[in-house]
Amino acid sequence: MAELVPMRKAYGEALVALGQQNSKVVVLSADVHNSDHSYMFEDAFPDRFFNVGIAEQALVDVAVGLALNGFIPFANTFAAFFATRAVEMVRTHACYGGAKIKMMAAYAGLSDSFDGPTHHTVTDLAIMRSLPNMTIVVPSEAGSLSGLLAQIAAWDGPVYCRLNRNEVPVLFDSSYTPQIGKAYTARDGGDVTIIGCGIMMGRVLEAAEQLHKNGISARVLEMHTIKPLDNNAVLDAARTTGALVTAEEHSVIGGLGGAVAELVSDQAPVPLKRVGVHDRFTETGPYDTLLDNYGMAVADIVSAAQAAVSAKKE
Repeated sequence: MAELVPMRKAYGEALVALGQQNSKVVVLSADVHNSDHSYMFEDAFPDRFFNVGIAEQALVDVAVGLALNGFIPFANTFAAFFATRAVEMVRTHACYGGAKIKMMAAYAGLSDSFDGPTHHTVTDLAIMRSLPNMTIVVPSEAGSLSGLLAQIAAWDGPVYCRLNRNEVPVLFDSSYTPQIGKAYTARDGGDVTIIGCGIMMGRVLEAAEQLHKNGISARVLEMHTIKPLDNNAVLDAARTTGALVTAEEHSVIGGLGGAVAELVSDQAPVPLKRVGVHDRFTETGPYDTLLDNYGMAVADIVSAAQAAVSAKKE
């Protein structure tokens, strides 16, 4: 059983460490600092923390103003509100001008499971991916987040970072060094490639092991950067394994699966199956139950991989 680490706690600790290294880092919250653990930064650096209240549009605008004055603002609210209520300001004020703000989107996907569809976020990647100048990062576990946070701070332009609410399994050892824009090969294989992001990576690795026991060799790519997508890694996987599966805690429309489909349909057409939420609203319930009920179970990944392998033989 893999060790479980709360991503919120890992985020708070990594944010404090970053603040110790760089005095230009400031943190803003739309009154969610107790929820996403950015309160840790407030405790450490009270003069560099700003609670704008439940005003997500103002959150983005204040962050843009700070960025234009040489600071590195980390703006925090729930993913559901970045991608809906604040998206006009994200588009017009952050992306249009290329402002160096870091949008830390808490409680993403279905991880705020008991608050229901108003707080579930399964369309944010599609919305944010469509915006010019936007970079999108989806850490899969605590080590991934810690390894990427300093890169996010240094990145030239707006970044949308999608964070899970809950405990997530530790997947990689200390040799793991994520790099924005570069996929990480978590497992090699020759029959099919499964490309995952976020919380789905643990399920992807479990599915790959089940496939191995059934005679299918699956390569596994952790795609922690949705935009810019690592085109080279995807195209190499398509050409060498001949079949692809994407797995994401998001709608199958417009997110990781959409990005991969757009790329390979143009440059390396192969069978592709997308695992995720299928164009519907979700309901309230226990987190793992929701993932299973809405098409993101390990069995769904296994079935998708088997179907992709069968399709390339036809």
